[in-house]
Amino acid sequence: MNRHAPVSTGPVAGRTSTAVDAEVLPSGLVGAPERMARGTLDVPAPAAAVALLGALLLRDEPDGRRTIARIVETEAYREDDPASHSVRRTTRTEPMFWRPGTAYVYRSYGVHWCLNVTVEGEDTGAAVLVRAARVVEGHAVVRRRRPAGVSDRELLRGPGRLTAGLDLDAPRHDRGDLVTGVAGLVLATDAWRPSERLVTAGPRVGIRHAADRPWRFHLRGAPEVSPYRRSPRARPAETAEGPPRAYNAPRLQ
Repeated sequence: MNRHAPVSTGPVAGRTSTAVDAEVLPSGLVGAPERMARGTLDVPAPAAAVALLGALLLRDEPDGRRTIARIVETEAYREDDPASHSVRRTTRTEPMFWRPGTAYVYRSYGVHWCLNVTVEGEDTGAAVLVRAARVVEGHAVVRRRRPAGVSDRELLRGPGRLTAGLDLDAPRHDRGDLVTGVAGLVLATDAWRPSERLVTAGPRVGIRHAADRPWRFHLRGAPEVSPYRRSPRARPAETAEGPPRAYNAPRLQ
């Protein structure tokens, strides 16, 4: 597999805008969830970021209940990307070089934890940041972990809010296997898959280097998607990005 080959972002023939507009992101489960196949993540980082859209985070709670969230926004990073932590292999970034499905959890600006899923093959240095998700089950539990008065769409909107709402951190989850499960957290899928046209691509949020690389992916129309903010330290855009583009999303296995 050529992991450095560009990933298509072109539109998919044969689907009309009417069909796309009629598609609805489900508010609940569609069938029983199953653990994600590790091979789904053994692909180039942008493709893995798309494959994770619509996937589920299953969180076993201390009281025996389960919280479920559907991923609606991701960002891809890899070792040949100047914005990626894996440009240097260090003790902290080591999980990015482990097998697909490993959790890489770090603290952003010393404040918020961020959940990443290692992708591609071992020793590659690639991961996908989980930026936002929709609560499918366990709203009350998630709401207790978030400030009073927060709307449903803000519960897991943004990587720091997501880890706070699901009670995730590095001491318990970093370097764990998300496919088999680590500290009550499992990566899973159900029967719902987003269509190609429901996935949009654009520049990543708040980064200084490679600020115009379109490696942020989200489900169009999902209110939980975080707003785009360009880093004030980023270089001027070399090309006009325009509106988010339709993305040729690979089918999950």
